[in-house]
Amino acid sequence: MATPGISTDVGGPHTFPHKLVTFRTKEMLQDLYVVKDPLGSGRFGKVYLVEEKTTGKKFAAKQCACRRPSQRKDFELEIEVMNELKHPKLLHLFDAFFGKNEVTLVLELVTGGELFDRIADDSFDLTEQLAVTYLRQICEAIAYMHSVNILHLDLKPENILCLSPDHLDLIKIIDFGFARRYTPNTPLKIMFGTPEFVAPEVVNFDPLGKGTDVWSIGVITYVLLSGLSPFMGDDEQETLSNVTSGEIDFDDECFDEVSQEAKDFIHKLLQPKERHRPTCLECLEHPWLYEMPRQNLDSHRKSLAVAIINLKKFVSRRKWMRSINAVRAMNRLQAGVKKQSSDDLTKNMSKLNAK
Repeated sequence: MATPGISTDVGGPHTFPHKLVTFRTKEMLQDLYVVKDPLGSGRFGKVYLVEEKTTGKKFAAKQCACRRPSQRKDFELEIEVMNELKHPKLLHLFDAFFGKNEVTLVLELVTGGELFDRIADDSFDLTEQLAVTYLRQICEAIAYMHSVNILHLDLKPENILCLSPDHLDLIKIIDFGFARRYTPNTPLKIMFGTPEFVAPEVVNFDPLGKGTDVWSIGVITYVLLSGLSPFMGDDEQETLSNVTSGEIDFDDECFDEVSQEAKDFIHKLLQPKERHRPTCLECLEHPWLYEMPRQNLDSHRKSLAVAIINLKKFVSRRKWMRSINAVRAMNRLQAGVKKQSSDDLTKNMSKLNAK
């Protein structure tokens, strides 16, 4: 059942039918699809453009190594989660195939590129009003996930794509490999993610909740409006320490261009205690997201010039980090681990996605 205020209509540009997916054999992949051009690669594997033989429809096929039973279990969980998600702002799964040592996920083809890449482009004019357009879509998508009791747990710029070059104002949230079911009153603890964007309860190995995703949205908002990372330290240990302290400021000159409503929105999302953060539905009712689009104020349509300059540096740094971590990727912490030294914690928290 849909939650009031959350659209599950999958209409609009690039309409994609929702379907339930089960694993098939690698041989069937070759029978059903024609492999076209490579689209990209990273630590996770490779992505190819594929075409369905019977319809001519094009998809993105992500091929990943899968040699251990634990890896297969992770992919089965990811598929189980994606089978439950039906929302226009969430990436859809179309097919899945197991080979002897790899798994291939056939996914909706999204061609607009990473949101922050597009914003940092010289031809793109970022305004606060446009930022609101993106944040409303993100909050709507995550509100839907939370309505079916699924947490994303890996929200970061790399996992937010633009729909297509013709629809750069529309987004898709991707990568549900870390997503987990949330059962109220049943503690959920994990210790994986990207240090700059994880919530304090992840670092402290405390129970997670829907506010864990809200924290990440708050960090993304801060970066989007300023080009600065609020908790970034000189190394991962310092970054994690900054996250647990939860202290933010708006002292940089780039925030001179940002409204008080936007700063208040960020402040409310970046509360150190998970229970003190608003829900995604409450985020959508905040004056910055709710009233500003209706007011259409000229002051919110000014270019965030300093933020754009900072975003170029931010995007470059993230790309460099992803290339480094493609070589230095660390294993996740085991679910039973409760306490480690700060050095060990930092080492395990450095599982950054290079996509």
